[in-house]
Amino acid sequence: MTRQRRHYISNAIGRPGADEYDPAFADYVDRIEDDEPVLRVLSDQRDAVLRRLDRIPEARGDYRYAPGKWSIKEVIGHLSDTERVFAYRALRIGRGDETPLPAFDDQSYVSEMRAADRSLASVAREWESVRSASLSLFESFQAPDWLRRGSASGHPISVRALACVIAGHVRHHLEVLDARYGD
Repeated sequence: MTRQRRHYISNAIGRPGADEYDPAFADYVDRIEDDEPVLRVLSDQRDAVLRRLDRIPEARGDYRYAPGKWSIKEVIGHLSDTERVFAYRALRIGRGDETPLPAFDDQSYVSEMRAADRSLASVAREWESVRSASLSLFESFQAPDWLRRGSASGHPISVRALACVIAGHVRHHLEVLDARYGD
């Protein structure tokens, strides 16, 4: 996609209204400033997160700041799994599928990912692949697609809100990494 087209779409979609997402996602949406084109945020995050993960020693990947808390690898795996689900929702809604989408238990996904059996580098590569796929999907949408709404977890959600939720979710977890993991 050309930079000019990406810029147009990013500015044309606008900020989602509060009626376009579950109030539980407000914190994530609010992490995206009104003047920030969400496609640029998603693209910039990919590079910034990978640089950051590259600085973490492999041995630190299993670090938990407290018993029962996720390891660094589990946090990154959680970002991948959650982004996949939200991007799938965006795909379905953006392509005009009006079938209500079910909730998912993101907490149970973490225990099933078996992050301790993987390297930090492999978890980081997976996240990079997921983000690249999400970017390709969002870049494929035309301006009207961004405004489409569907239902997920029993709440209305729009494509543009899903993009903001994905970006804001990553920002949230990066802040947690800063505050609790020292990374």
